[in-house]
Amino acid sequence: MSLTWGSVSGWWLPLCVVLGLLYAWLMYRKPVQLQKSFRYGLFALRAIVVSLLALLLLSPLIKSVTYQPQKPLILIAQDNSESIKLFRGQNKVSPDGGDLEGANSLLALQKQLGDDYEVHAFNFDKDLKDGLSNTFNGKQTNISGALKQLNDRFVNQNIGAVVLATDGLYNTGADPSYEAKNIRSGIYTIAMGNTTARKDVLISNVSYNKTAFLGNDFEIEVSVEAYQSKGGRSQLSVIEDGRNVHQQNIDINSDVFRKTIPVKLSADKKGIRKFVISLSHLDNELSYDNNTETIYVEVLDARQKILLVYDAPHPDITVLKQAIESNRNFEVKTTLTSDIAKLKPADYTLAILYQLQAGSYAKLQAITQNKMPLWFVAGTQADLQDLNNHQKVLGVSATRAESQEVFAQVVPGFSAFTLSDSTRSKLEKLPPLLAPYGSYKTGNGAQILLKQKIGNVATDYPLLAFGDDGGRKVAVLSGEGLWRWQLAEYREYGNHSATEELLSQAVQYLTANANRQRFRVYAAKNIFDEGENVLLNAELYNDALELVNTPDVKINLKDQAGKNFSFLFTRSGQSYQLNAGTLPVGTYAWSASATLGKQAFKADGQLTVKPLNLEARQSAADHQLLRQMAQQSGGKMLYPSQINQLADLIKKNENIKTVVYEDKRYNDLIDMKWVFFLLLALASVEWFLRKRAGEV
Repeated sequence: MSLTWGSVSGWWLPLCVVLGLLYAWLMYRKPVQLQKSFRYGLFALRAIVVSLLALLLLSPLIKSVTYQPQKPLILIAQDNSESIKLFRGQNKVSPDGGDLEGANSLLALQKQLGDDYEVHAFNFDKDLKDGLSNTFNGKQTNISGALKQLNDRFVNQNIGAVVLATDGLYNTGADPSYEAKNIRSGIYTIAMGNTTARKDVLISNVSYNKTAFLGNDFEIEVSVEAYQSKGGRSQLSVIEDGRNVHQQNIDINSDVFRKTIPVKLSADKKGIRKFVISLSHLDNELSYDNNTETIYVEVLDARQKILLVYDAPHPDITVLKQAIESNRNFEVKTTLTSDIAKLKPADYTLAILYQLQAGSYAKLQAITQNKMPLWFVAGTQADLQDLNNHQKVLGVSATRAESQEVFAQVVPGFSAFTLSDSTRSKLEKLPPLLAPYGSYKTGNGAQILLKQKIGNVATDYPLLAFGDDGGRKVAVLSGEGLWRWQLAEYREYGNHSATEELLSQAVQYLTANANRQRFRVYAAKNIFDEGENVLLNAELYNDALELVNTPDVKINLKDQAGKNFSFLFTRSGQSYQLNAGTLPVGTYAWSASATLGKQAFKADGQLTVKPLNLEARQSAADHQLLRQMAQQSGGKMLYPSQINQLADLIKKNENIKTVVYEDKRYNDLIDMKWVFFLLLALASVEWFLRKRAGEV
């Protein structure tokens, strides 16, 4: 520890000593009954006490320095996806303590490194998980996502090296080599799998639209690949619900064969149609798992039409249109307010009024005066007085025409519809929207999905609210700038899924129950991926068409084998929600029921859990990617048989070393308790001696 000075000069210290000496001299210059030596002792005590008190008035600081060593972190990330098990090479990384051709396993690396390193082990497929695993059952591989999660979790820590054990095959997320550049340490890759092309015929991809319309033809594209199969012939078949609807032969004319085959199909039946696409087997193929793909196409009667009205062009218009039409149940018609007379409002099930200015609402009486659901979007151009006059869900009071940047803050108790956890998380990380500067209030019964967060301050001001306004469903978004969300989400995650899910779900909620059906149950989507949580929503209305959730709502899901899965919906707000968790692959017919008073309500429907076969689409490992990642980071690529060299490589790497962090702290001298007790002791001793000598 050392003494340092704040805003004053250290030259005041001699003056403090002079002040103490002067004070003591004035007090003891003419003692009558004190001996000379005794008087000098009391003089010294008084001088010290006064000097210290004067010093404290200058507010000096005590600087303390501590040193905290941090061992280098060694992060092990092991690929736990199905491709490792399906197409493994002769060597396999065993995480359960077994050996690799006589070498220790990944789990033994910690013992080899000793106490000089801090080792953390993880496994990954689509997401990163703690610990190593030997199940190899992941349905998707996201190497880039695993590296990013490691980097985020250990940010600003002493990462010495990352050990990545994988075959280099990924089917979701960005190119791992780009994310690897963000890791400021060496990456040692363990090259699993086999790069040697072996005899195999496979379906590498199927491109198709998830929805089609009744009576129309639609086309799918099947990408076929074959290796070491020159001269062979395979047959491509498409089976729809047990019926063969397409068949053709494929002649393989090279050892590395690739071909994209268009197949025209007919949407002749409404509902979710299952198509099984398969290639006939060749003798001695590496795997038959990748010869078959299953797709599901939802055949619809017609789209619901959404009307998007605006006064002036804005990039948000395109974002709204694209996001809503990502759900092919909806078709968006955009129009200027001045052209509204050319349209028939009765053709549309929802109108979105985007930043309408003063006087525009007078042209929209055919829309605003009926019971069509409305979605108002405010912003810097919207006329707030007209906005407040035409709905009671959200009111904005602004004394001047100013705006402010507001971030989205998801409200946990929102219950009108369900958003996935990943979407909720992403929304709070997206850039701010521009909202009018003022005060906000919501009407009775309004449900807020997003609140405004200004800087780091969370507020109760609504950003996106839903409600019922005189029997009409209404939504109000108080900010503009959705285009920022779309760009930022694509830059960060490589997709627009959160923006699309939010806008699509909002439109689905607003258009639901447009015919005032008293009991409605609907899934978040009709087709779920294998391993994805199945989410359903339910709404129940009383005779006055008011939402209630007093009665229990039960649902029974039955798969094609006749197995039943029964659930009870959870009450949430004024409606119901159900997270049925992950269900086995298959098509489920569901039947829901509720009883309100003496009335019994039922609702039926269907959903599908489709299999994910992404891991079987590539059989040859991508060791070139692993070599590139290792070289650009200063690491090295090893094969499983060389893993016993890994600990020595890490120990010999001079860049991997313990880092000592210096922590400097400054405290006011007056806050030190020992100073108080020292002054008290000195003053008490002086008083006691003077008292004993009769000077007090």
